Amino acid sequence: MRHRIAVVGGGPGGLTFARVLHRHDHPVAILERDPAPDARPLGGTLDLHEGLGQLALDKAGLLAEFQALSRPEGQAMRILDTDGTVLRDWRPRPDEQANPEIDRGQLRDLLLGPLDVRWGRGVTQVVPGTRDGVLIHFADGRQETFDLVVGADGAWSRTRPAVSPVTPHYTGVTTVETSLDDVDTRHPDLARLIGDGSVSVHGVNRKLVAQRNSGGHVKVYAQFRAPLDWHANLDLADAEAVRSSLLALFDGWAAPVLDLLHHGTAFVHRPLYVLPVSHTWTHVPGVTLLGDAAHLMPPLGAGANLAMLDGAELAESIATGPGDLDEAVRAFEEQMWARAGRWAKITTAGLERLVSPDPAAALALFDQVQPS
Repeated sequence: MRHRIAVVGGGPGGLTFARVLHRHDHPVAILERDPAPDARPLGGTLDLHEGLGQLALDKAGLLAEFQALSRPEGQAMRILDTDGTVLRDWRPRPDEQANPEIDRGQLRDLLLGPLDVRWGRGVTQVVPGTRDGVLIHFADGRQETFDLVVGADGAWSRTRPAVSPVTPHYTGVTTVETSLDDVDTRHPDLARLIGDGSVSVHGVNRKLVAQRNSGGHVKVYAQFRAPLDWHANLDLADAEAVRSSLLALFDGWAAPVLDLLHHGTAFVHRPLYVLPVSHTWTHVPGVTLLGDAAHLMPPLGAGANLAMLDGAELAESIATGPGDLDEAVRAFEEQMWARAGRWAKITTAGLERLVSPDPAAALALFDQVQPS
């Protein structure tokens, strides 16, 4: 008899898990709290690494379709001094496929394919060890049991309490996000400044990053070290007030750089939270976690990649393993913890250098990762 399996969360990790199981003809219930696929903006672009996200897509049989959609030119990176001087300008080779970019919406649609998502199914609690299996409580009052529940529900996972009491903690770094539309037509000077990929500018304990998405859309991120309540006297819904606050924070930077903030539309506050670097738990039969629910770390290009590979590997273990569901999950957890621990150390150290009292630390990190 087929195992009754549910994945909580329809992000990259949860959908990759479901898509690989689907490839092996194993049904899975995908439980997503959003009421519809287009219920909210999905965020910016993702770079999928050859040995991580691309490997996961290969396991799902989707690598060729990804390569047709992705933007290899989006790997380009430019670093400026706060006075506008170009310090580094790296451009990928035409055949460079190490980390091509893809919009989150395009990736989501690629993964969805034939999958049947239960939209509007918000999970409030997961209770293992009941007579009929793992019990899921839904926000609408309904309940359902499964043999395995996989928590792919992100930083503030409702599944995590079933296996771990740990909650995310604030890093001391916050992000305020804005965006530019139709940048090539409406803001050609900024389009040239950003190039085909991204541009970043590093100051003392703060940085500005602009990253090109498809269709002339650009995401802009202001990152800085501040107390969690830095905005106590600021109305975050007041775009002009937020803009003024950010312009004061980056006062003295070159005018073309500050234009990224001048021309931004709405502003979204995103403080950066993480889980402990080596977050593990005592195995609980019938419940496991993947992606940010298991190993939330600074957003330096690893998170979605790791979530997707987590999902693909867990699905393969279940679909092609010897048949013992619990043993397959145990083996997956050990493998995931080791890999996630390595990446958590890398990204935690990276955040310290990228938003640092010494801006030269960010440049040194770039030269270490992307030597000329």
